[in-house]
Amino acid sequence: MSQMSPSEVADRLGSGLLAFPVTHLAADRTLDLAGYREHVSWLSRSGSAGLFAAGGTGEFFSLTPAEVEETVRAAVDEAPPHLPVIAPAGYGTATAVELAQAAERAGASGILLLPPYLTEAGQEGLAAHVRAVCAATDLGVILYNRANAVYDEHTVAALADECPTLVGFKDGVGSVEQMARIYARLGDRLLYIGGLPTAELFALPYLSLGLTTYSSAIFNFLPHFALAFYDAVRRRDAGHVMAALNEFVIPYCDLRNRAPGYAVSIVKAGMKVIGRPAGPVRPPLTDLTHLEIEELETLVKKVS
Repeated sequence: MSQMSPSEVADRLGSGLLAFPVTHLAADRTLDLAGYREHVSWLSRSGSAGLFAAGGTGEFFSLTPAEVEETVRAAVDEAPPHLPVIAPAGYGTATAVELAQAAERAGASGILLLPPYLTEAGQEGLAAHVRAVCAATDLGVILYNRANAVYDEHTVAALADECPTLVGFKDGVGSVEQMARIYARLGDRLLYIGGLPTAELFALPYLSLGLTTYSSAIFNFLPHFALAFYDAVRRRDAGHVMAALNEFVIPYCDLRNRAPGYAVSIVKAGMKVIGRPAGPVRPPLTDLTHLEIEELETLVKKVS
C-alpha cells in the first residue's frame, strides 16, 4: 500500500519527468510480466519522478481488468518506495470504480482516470463519473482530459472543491485556451501534466500554463535523451529544445503519424531498436513495418 498521501504523490510527480512504460507481451500476445518487471526496474534507475503503469502507452485499452491489476502490482513490486506508481481506471463508471479499488489493493500511489468508454457525455455526467471514482478510493486521482472527456474550467473547479483527493489534471487535448482558463481559475490547486502523444513537442510552450511535467513515452527507449530534454525545458533553454526537436522529436513524430495507433507501436519499435524488445502490440493496433523500424533505428542512433 502506498505510504504517500495524495498531495505528497502530486508533489513527487510534479518534481520531474514521468515514465510511461509499455506493457510487455510474449509472441502470442500474452502478458510477459518477467520482461515488464525488468523494464520497470530499469526505468526506476533512470531518474524518473513517477511511473504510469498500464496507461495509454501501456495498452490499457487492450488489457483485461485482471491483467491491469497484475501489471500494476508488478510495477509496484519493482519500483522503489519513493517512486509513485500511478494506475489506470477507465471504461464505464462502475468498471472505473472497480479498477480504482483494484489499484489500491495492488499498492498503487494514485489513479489516472481515463475517459469513459465510447459514449459522449456532458459536463454534469463527466463530473458524476469523477466523483464516483474519487469516492471509491483514498488514492489521489488525476483526470485525463482527452477524447470524449474534455472538462471545462467550471467543472474542474467544482470537482476540486468537492473532491479533496482530486490532485491532478493531465491534458491530452492541446487547447491552449482550455488550459489557460483552467490554470487561471485553479492556480496551483492541481498538478498539471502534459499528456499529448509525444509530449516533448508541446513541453516548452505548456510550461507557462502550469504544466511542470509530462509523461514521456520516449523515456522507454531513450531515457538519457528524454531527461536532458526535460531539464532543458525546465530551465527554458530554447536552443537545446529546438535542436532536439529538429534532430529527433519532429522526425519521430512524422514517422509516428503514418498510421493510427503508431503512438504506441513506435515505442515498442524503439524498445526493439535498443535491444530491449517488449513484444508486439495487441490488436486493434499494428506494429511498424520492417522498413519503418529501420528508419527509427537511424533516428535513434543520431541521439544515442
